[in-house]
Amino acid sequence: MLPPGIASLFRRWRDEHALERRSTAVARAALAEPDESDVRWLAERGAHGDEDHARWEWRYARRAFAIIVAQRDALDDRTGSAVAAAIGSALARDPMIDASKRLVAARQFNDRLAGYGEILRDRDPSTPTSERLARALFTFAGTPEPSSADILRGATALSSMLADTHATLALHFGSANLPPDVAPSALAR
Repeated sequence: MLPPGIASLFRRWRDEHALERRSTAVARAALAEPDESDVRWLAERGAHGDEDHARWEWRYARRAFAIIVAQRDALDDRTGSAVAAAIGSALARDPMIDASKRLVAARQFNDRLAGYGEILRDRDPSTPTSERLARALFTFAGTPEPSSADILRGATALSSMLADTHATLALHFGSANLPPDVAPSALAR
């Protein structure tokens, strides 16, 4: 039997290690490469034929969504920070980013994170969130006026990406299980 102080220290270390392990798993999923058909489509329709730019826009979106979803939907307030740290660490050593371009890549990612985060926090009922996310994707790609069909395809892909991100977070961190007759807002009272 461990003395209480040592047991408490060990428990804290174990909890922090588990948080880091789960955050790394979420980050690993966020670092998945985008679907090549989505890359080609966005390159053609939004990035003026530049597949590398299109690929990075999809990568940035998935990584930003992982942080935003972790901050918004996690059961533990530390999760968002832990996921952001894991993604930041992965970006800092990403072999696909030239060492001389790391600051540029970090700035671009932070711009996307802020832009997508603002859209997901905004509760504007006049335009669906998925449509606003697609418009942002196209703007970041270099086409501020995409067609309605392109907005629809982008909105569908981004909505699916958000759902996948939420499922990944729930898989590694769990999700709230409330009785069907209890609204989450009732818990705050």
